[in-house]
Amino acid sequence: MHLETLRLYCDVVRLRSFSRGAEQNFVSQSAASQAIQQLEGELGVSLVDRTQRPFVVSPEGRAFYDACRSLLESWEKAKAGIAAVKARVDGTVRVAAIYSVGLHDVSRHMQRFMSLYPDARVQLECLHPHKVVEAVRDGEADVGIMSYPPADRALSIVPLRSEPMAFVCHPNHRLARRRVVAPADLGGETFIAFDAGLTIRKAIDKALRQHNVRVNTVMEFDNIETIKQAIIIAAGVSILPRHTVQNEASIRTLAVVPLGIPHLVRPVGLIHRRGKPLTPTVERFIQLLRDVNEEPAQTAARS
Repeated sequence: MHLETLRLYCDVVRLRSFSRGAEQNFVSQSAASQAIQQLEGELGVSLVDRTQRPFVVSPEGRAFYDACRSLLESWEKAKAGIAAVKARVDGTVRVAAIYSVGLHDVSRHMQRFMSLYPDARVQLECLHPHKVVEAVRDGEADVGIMSYPPADRALSIVPLRSEPMAFVCHPNHRLARRRVVAPADLGGETFIAFDAGLTIRKAIDKALRQHNVRVNTVMEFDNIETIKQAIIIAAGVSILPRHTVQNEASIRTLAVVPLGIPHLVRPVGLIHRRGKPLTPTVERFIQLLRDVNEEPAQTAARS
């Protein structure tokens, strides 16, 4: 006995018609009649008197109808309850992010997310890029946010934005007041670089090689914040995502000049483990990040 059969029986009785009840359940009239005959056989009673036109529901049929309606209502309530639990936005979103994105973006957006969903929490950990990937792959983080997200069969990638790169120097540097710094201007410059193993370093080196530019690399660091501090003390210049130096540019501790290599951008994306179901809370957090990153693009397209 299936719930579909019970629902069919209730519709036939409620509508006082085999044909209309069958139509309501997308079956033929003969199939509906056979289904109710099977019910009668299992119960050992006559549910409807077919000798009369229209048919008459027997006392047993009426009692069974009331019981079926109660059962179906309980089933629908149970389904609605499960759906409400599934849709509830609560619990914790565990986020692993590289330092520059975590400090400049996620910390701001997590406050907005928690104000929208008071029962939800965001737990942020800033890590080295390789550690971000490991945290997501090993299930220690629900999502990872990083630049140059890697192609990995175990991971799904949600692109967020592409950040233009800029020339960054001390405000007293000879190039600080330029409108644009051309690649040729960088030849021989004392340079503060990213560690050689990082993808952003490889992208910058490739762009400089394509323009036949050689710089004098004197320091290497694995994060943007340390590179900025080195530039602030006039230890050298660098190429950094413009997005990450806006605060320093506004208070003039650093000079930020557009770079004449327009194709050099830093892609930022979100990663999560492929095949692992996302909770409604994680899905909403991902959607918020996508929305806030689409807003600047839409504004730029209108301007």
